[in-house]
Amino acid sequence: MEAFWSLAGMASAAFIAATLLPAQSEAVFIGLLAAKSVDPLALFLTASLANTAGSLLNWWLGRLIAQRGVEALPVRLRPDPARLAKAQGWFGRFGWPSLLFAWLPVVGDPLTFVAGTLNFPLGRFILLVLVGKAARYAMLWAGWTSLA
Repeated sequence: MEAFWSLAGMASAAFIAATLLPAQSEAVFIGLLAAKSVDPLALFLTASLANTAGSLLNWWLGRLIAQRGVEALPVRLRPDPARLAKAQGWFGRFGWPSLLFAWLPVVGDPLTFVAGTLNFPLGRFILLVLVGKAARYAMLWAGWTSLA
């Protein structure tokens, strides 16, 4: 039962960290690796999938804006038009490879939102974001293993 709650906590932290809310999941990931309360592969898969799901929420919110306009979002979630235009220009310049870096702090979460506003294809979005986010957790896992 402890493993279930550990994975549920990891999934929650990873999902929230991938949304536009300020949070991070790396400490939870490393903490659970250190506690050895859960299978590391299960932890890796849970973190990678939940973090990707959080980015999918961002993409969906962006898609909602693309279809219905910014008024479809609650006022506190509406992006600044100038910043949104700048981010869309950045995504347009660097294109789909930038989604491999959706795990980066500060720029990664808005990047997934912008992909939605530009109607980036969902299947490719999920694949690229999952690869990038899984690579980040794999690096954390490898780093922890080499230190432990």
